[in-house]
Amino acid sequence: MTSLTVRNVSSEIHRALRLRAAEHGRSTEAEVRAILENTVKPPQDLRMGEAMSRIGQRWGLTNDDLDALDQARQRTPAEPMHIG
Repeated sequence: MTSLTVRNVSSEIHRALRLRAAEHGRSTEAEVRAILENTVKPPQDLRMGEAMSRIGQRWGLTNDDLDALDQARQRTPAEPMHIG
């Protein structure tokens, strides 16, 4: 593993890190590692299709609902806006 030194951290930020670490039951150093890991490399990327699928499941949508929406959809292309 590599070491990282962060200089010129204000006492206010250091105090906040210590408090946050205590709330999570770990050392300040472990808290900084956790913050960096969660910020730089989130646990799992959420893809757009996955997000839409979850929303549909939450709302209880079925394939029949999606077919009805598709049939009701306006199929005529929109006219471009004219300014002036």
